[in-house]
Amino acid sequence: MNNSSFYQALSSELASESTMLEFKLQKIDLGRSQHSLTERPPYRNQHHTQKAFETMNILRKQNLLCDVTLVAGATEVSAHKTVLASCSPYFYAMFTGFTESRANKITLQGLDGTALALLIDYVYSAEIQVTEENVQSLLPAANLLQLSDVQEACCEFLQAQLHPSNCLGIRAFADLHGCLDLLSHCDSYIEQHFVEVTENEEFLALPANQVAHLISSDRLSVPSEEQVFEAVMNWVNQDLANRESQLGSLMEHVRLPLLSQEYLVQRVEEEPLLKGNLPCKDFLIEAMKYHLLRADQKALYATPRTKPRTPVGRPKMLLVVGGQAPKAIRSVECLDLQRERWLQLAELPSRRCRAGLALLDGRLLYAVGGYDGASRQCLSSVERYDPKEEEWSLVADMSARRSGAGVGVLEGVLYAVGGHDGPLVRKSVECYHPDTNSWSHVPDMALARRNAGVVAMDGLLYVVGGDDGSSNLSSVEVYNPKTKTWNILSTFMTIGRSYAGVTIIDRPL
Repeated sequence: MNNSSFYQALSSELASESTMLEFKLQKIDLGRSQHSLTERPPYRNQHHTQKAFETMNILRKQNLLCDVTLVAGATEVSAHKTVLASCSPYFYAMFTGFTESRANKITLQGLDGTALALLIDYVYSAEIQVTEENVQSLLPAANLLQLSDVQEACCEFLQAQLHPSNCLGIRAFADLHGCLDLLSHCDSYIEQHFVEVTENEEFLALPANQVAHLISSDRLSVPSEEQVFEAVMNWVNQDLANRESQLGSLMEHVRLPLLSQEYLVQRVEEEPLLKGNLPCKDFLIEAMKYHLLRADQKALYATPRTKPRTPVGRPKMLLVVGGQAPKAIRSVECLDLQRERWLQLAELPSRRCRAGLALLDGRLLYAVGGYDGASRQCLSSVERYDPKEEEWSLVADMSARRSGAGVGVLEGVLYAVGGHDGPLVRKSVECYHPDTNSWSHVPDMALARRNAGVVAMDGLLYVVGGDDGSSNLSSVEVYNPKTKTWNILSTFMTIGRSYAGVTIIDRPL
């Protein structure tokens, strides 16, 4: 049989089968209910696109059916124009409206070869690894090729790397490449960490206009205006010969009227660089006059330098320290509430559960007492976490072992209340003074209690509930540090509570 006869026979056979198939379907349709086949949703293969791209990537790597070669420096990458155009507006415009649409080899100027290879891999695989080593070449390349997902991934990576030592450099990088969200986040980070930022080399290397822009912000988070003044002086002294002339324009943005009179007289007025600088002397006189005004006059004398700064609070983090799993552990984790993800922090130096936690000075975290599960003894040791240094350190021990102690902070002093040492439930109390790294005794409570809730309000320390080793307590004791006395509230809770959570809201306790 020749080829013509073969194809004729095959076509006839297929036509016959098609007719039979059609007839059978029609017979089936006649026996169905009133519902039409067209009402059924179309079949959709959820993995079709992924499998297709995986196959095209295999073809690319084998240089099969490729119709373009991209060149960046010494790097050449083969690809398919259709695939590139489908994923990148840059390539879509290139291959549909420019002379490159007919070219099979295209040189991309100003593009890093390694970054190009990574991005073409991403186009086919939807995966890319952003690292410290490649992010500075990857981000501009992704911008050029208009791969917005990769650009966003790079910005998120840099945002997660922000630190007082690098935030100014990352900000400049974000500004250069038009990453507005990252730029805004950098600005907020710098304002919130101003003191730490000014202690690093990047700040001392800033040009004068950027220093002026930074210190003019209303949102700087500083304990006092002293830190702003000292930052300016440190910047000027870093290169005195070339920067002394900038002192007047910078001091315009330092809010000298907000400094204490004592600091103005003893530090600012005595600064040698200011004595011979007429604009600076005028700002100093303005500050001195402001302090002489009555409170009702100060509003009439308002200038940009008399306006208090209004810092934006730092993002809040939820910390979990130690605990049992099932034995006492050293692990410390924090929850980033904005991104809803858990992060590992530096571990405790020793295993610790049932410890009291307190925050001093708004930033130093203390883990007080507890139980280590190994020595089978309660702990008198106290460990302190410094988030700036990202490390734990030991401070002075308490005078007694305390597990399940209540911990609270009142007027910059940390109180450890009650707790137990084995079967002994304590009513003793002691307080920690961070300036001297020492503990001192406080008068005993009326009742021994452990696992109580502790909270400070209006200069008083409230100790709520707990248990005495045999029963839960419904009483509340209140400590007044001025009179150094404890009093039991006349009204009790309706039920005895141990391990209760206690806090303050804008209503009665």
